[in-house]
Amino acid sequence: MLSRKHRLLLLKVFGLFSVVRGYNILMVILAQYLASIYILAHQLPLRQVIFDLNLFLIVVSSALVIAGGYIINNFYDAEKDLINKPRKSMIDRFISQQFKLSTYFILNFLAVIAASYVSFKAVFFFSAYIFGIWLYSHKLKRLPFVGNFVSATLAIAPFFAVFVYYKNFETVIFVHAMFLFLLILAREMIKDLENIKGDLVHNYKTIPILYGGKVSKILISILILLTLIPSLLLILKFDVGYMNYYFMACVLLLILFLVLLVRSQSKKDYVWLHNILKLIIIVGVFSILLIDVDLVLNRIL
Repeated sequence: MLSRKHRLLLLKVFGLFSVVRGYNILMVILAQYLASIYILAHQLPLRQVIFDLNLFLIVVSSALVIAGGYIINNFYDAEKDLINKPRKSMIDRFISQQFKLSTYFILNFLAVIAASYVSFKAVFFFSAYIFGIWLYSHKLKRLPFVGNFVSATLAIAPFFAVFVYYKNFETVIFVHAMFLFLLILAREMIKDLENIKGDLVHNYKTIPILYGGKVSKILISILILLTLIPSLLLILKFDVGYMNYYFMACVLLLILFLVLLVRSQSKKDYVWLHNILKLIIIVGVFSILLIDVDLVLNRIL
């Protein structure tokens, strides 16, 4: 049996993992490496990409800044989350607000130090990224659509860092990025419908609060329809190997999403819609492996 002290320590570890959303950070790390290997630096030998120290430091800096971002976001949303996410909040509250702030500054400091080993541009980028996350958490997230747009932009920033590092300007990369951005933006707007109760209590000026759920659904529908454009382009125009099956499945899932969105009325419905978009994003990360299986096997051998 664990002593009370050890149980409390274990709960604090779980609480910190919950606050920084460790599972999301692991997905971002995996996505950055897979995107580098299969898309951004597909012309380079596999070993050269995997053991690239600068890439590793960029990924580490990204992970540290994202973890810090989740902490500062949780710091500002602690009271709101008690209404919207009561179960998660109970775990998060094992971590004090003071500890959250201390960890936030330490993580950001370490991120800038790691970036300094890459280049001055990397330091500038991650410093701006840290400031952008703080500004979003402190002010911008309360603004209608602006908060959603900034949140989606910040979500794809780690991939932009890798993109700039490899300087690969192929059109297919921009189409991939547009697909991901629109998907994340739609997901952010679904979260506003899902969290309307807590947002209303704490005076957040989200679209469903200011203009109603119907307007919010129309905007989300437009975003999903726009997401179909890069999906179809990646299927019909670009060579993405077996990943085209993923985009075909996405088209079907997004059509199903639209049907369910029209019928949705309760928080439970919005959670389902949120999970559909989350599933598409997570499966998308692993489906990068399907882009060119033969090429990768040859690079390994």
